[in-house]
Amino acid sequence: MHTAENERECPPRDQWHALYTRHQHEKTVAQSLSSKGHDIFLPIYGTVHRWQDRTKQLLLPLFPSYVFIRGGMDRQLQILSTPGLISIVGWMNGCPAIIPQEQIDAVRLIVQGAHRFEPHPFLTCGDRIRVRNGPLRGVEGVLVRKKGLARLVVSMEMLGRAAAVEINVSDIARIEPLSY
Repeated sequence: MHTAENERECPPRDQWHALYTRHQHEKTVAQSLSSKGHDIFLPIYGTVHRWQDRTKQLLLPLFPSYVFIRGGMDRQLQILSTPGLISIVGWMNGCPAIIPQEQIDAVRLIVQGAHRFEPHPFLTCGDRIRVRNGPLRGVEGVLVRKKGLARLVVSMEMLGRAAAVEINVSDIARIEPLSY
């Protein structure tokens, strides 16, 4: 007997999902899945690491241990058998959790822009803002200050992770909270 209760409403094929990887396996997982025809997004940032004897420029994942995949859930076995992959994030009702397109787009704008950016601790408080001018126009996030500079923090809520980019305060507007 077929009932609505037994039916799973899984997301459409073009939705973004997060994959959780082993430590330092993000690039390997992304390359492997991409070579199998999957649409992959792995945001990378540049940083300088200094050791006692040398300094080295590194390219690191913006969200350590996470890779984003669009669709592909009809090939879950192929995805889950990828070396270095631990799991698909956030199974709910038998379906993977969806990463909103707006969050992926916001991170893409930050990564592709000329601004310096880096990982940032996930925030739950602070003023919500929207960028009014410039290449990040329309991006929403939380305003924070670090060393006297204003930063826009864009959160990947499902992962409990965030990224920050320096922003000119004259380019932003506060988003008023909803009143009930």
